[in-house]
Amino acid sequence: MSTIESKDIHKLIVACDAGMGSSVMLATTLRKQLKGTGVEVAHTPVNEIPADADVVVTHAGLAERAGAIAPGTVIVSFQIFLGDPAVTKLVDTIKKGGTVSA
Repeated sequence: MSTIESKDIHKLIVACDAGMGSSVMLATTLRKQLKGTGVEVAHTPVNEIPADADVVVTHAGLAERAGAIAPGTVIVSFQIFLGDPAVTKLVDTIKKGGTVSA
């Protein structure tokens, strides 16, 4: 299981399959929620996850693929695009401090 301390998160990627729609809304929401934390939020297709990603947020159906593209990177998977508890926990941990685990 991969882990990272919240203070070490500088780049968060929202990875999706097609690159449009709900995941773009999630990336926008995360940018707003993490404003002022120093965390850059970017949106990319799952096959184009950048090597400098610290955390990847992706739908549960894409988590295995994301892990293969970005081995060793913390992958946070979710079931619903807006309001998912896993994403809420990630945001809270980044803001308050702590360890994020895959």
